Amino acid sequence: MPPALSPDPQTVALVTLGCARNEVDSEELAGRLTAAGWLIVEDPATADAVLVNTCGFVDVAKKDSIDAVLGVAALKSDFGGPQAVVAVGCLSERYGRDLADELPEADAVLGFDDYPDIAERLRAIVAGDRPQAHQPRDRRTLLPISPVARPEVAAAIPGHGENELVDVPGWQPPILRRRLDGSPVAPVKLASGCDRRCTFCAIPTFRGSFISRPAADIIAEINWLVAQGVQEVILVSENSTSYGKDLGDLRLMESLLPAIGKQTALRRLQVAYLQPAEVRPGLIEVIAGTPVVAPYFDLSFQHASGSLLRRMRRFGGREDFLALIAQIRSLNPEAGIRSNVIVGFPGETPEEFDELVLFLNQESLDAVGVFGYSDEDGTEAATFTGKLTDEIIRERVEMISALAEEIMAQRAEDRIGTSVQVLVESIEVDERGEPTGRVVGRAGHQGPDDGATIVSAKPGGEVSSIGEFIDANVVDTEGVDLLAEPV
Repeated sequence: MPPALSPDPQTVALVTLGCARNEVDSEELAGRLTAAGWLIVEDPATADAVLVNTCGFVDVAKKDSIDAVLGVAALKSDFGGPQAVVAVGCLSERYGRDLADELPEADAVLGFDDYPDIAERLRAIVAGDRPQAHQPRDRRTLLPISPVARPEVAAAIPGHGENELVDVPGWQPPILRRRLDGSPVAPVKLASGCDRRCTFCAIPTFRGSFISRPAADIIAEINWLVAQGVQEVILVSENSTSYGKDLGDLRLMESLLPAIGKQTALRRLQVAYLQPAEVRPGLIEVIAGTPVVAPYFDLSFQHASGSLLRRMRRFGGREDFLALIAQIRSLNPEAGIRSNVIVGFPGETPEEFDELVLFLNQESLDAVGVFGYSDEDGTEAATFTGKLTDEIIRERVEMISALAEEIMAQRAEDRIGTSVQVLVESIEVDERGEPTGRVVGRAGHQGPDDGATIVSAKPGGEVSSIGEFIDANVVDTEGVDLLAEPV
């Protein structure tokens, strides 16, 4: 049954931390709440209730999430402020009752299973109910081991859309979503969960086993977003290269991407979170050869030493990764390639560390995220011997970060003289708040967190609009950012 609409709308603000997948989840929660009569507001201080969508990835992200809950709770007073502060998201799902016990400032800690009934849950909490938080469990146990058996039994999955709101006036299932900003860029969930067993990663335990969304739902959501003014979509998941394996087609991505180009009016599409060991030659060709798809490859190498990668329970090594990059650049020399690496994994020898340094020096990646290893609760790596000291990890992180900055800046300089198409995402203003004439956006080879392209004023001083595409020539750089002039 669809939720009953409230004659006197209550207000709710959403605070989102973490990755783009969490952004999708927040907009799903906003969609459910809007359909049930809640009014979404931007300022937590003016809301009846605040949902803090937490991140449970690494220690820094956990701390940021807890600080966000505490910050919102501090807005409460006898004279106003929110009546209820509720933690949701990955940190809440991962720790449940333990988090509730340690964070009494939150009026409730809700898990993913509460999302379909979020409107009713929130109304009860505002009215004074204090529901007991869930007992955390390994969500991989909720779905069959066989991927093809999962779609028939999967319950509500955050960000995948449901049809239970079909009778709500004006609703358009399966687009269970309400935009929370006016950005011309929006993430769309391709799938959720992960079947890999990387020894350092806890994400599958609270996000569950891998399950794909039907292609028709993805295309319908993109069409809805385009109608909302979105120009670029980022397809996100925990492992995009596994898309379709539970739908009976291991190469479904190769047909989905061209279908998006043909069945929507989307201007640009990026695919995030590609697992290098699962990247197929045909997939590279489709990404490189489909007009709507940006020349961008988000490859999570994590390291380059084969022996260390085996301890991570991952595949490949320096030579394999160099060959993969060579294949990409043989099809498009200007393609953007980004990756993440983990430094200081248990037992990382100087020789293994040097292998990573050699790899980074051999290939000029456009963007590199550098993480120092830290134990994650419930992971196999947390039980490993040979832990490096915090000082050694910090030193190695600093070395790799400095090298990555140098490599990324050089790669940016190599693009001087090339032509790019820039999607405008913001208008640059001076200290008085007046437009400078320059706009800030991204070229197709740049991911959302990989630097920007700053385009100077058009001839005659005309200022471009957010959401507009500009053809430009790269003339200089500022660190990893490109400076360009409109054609």
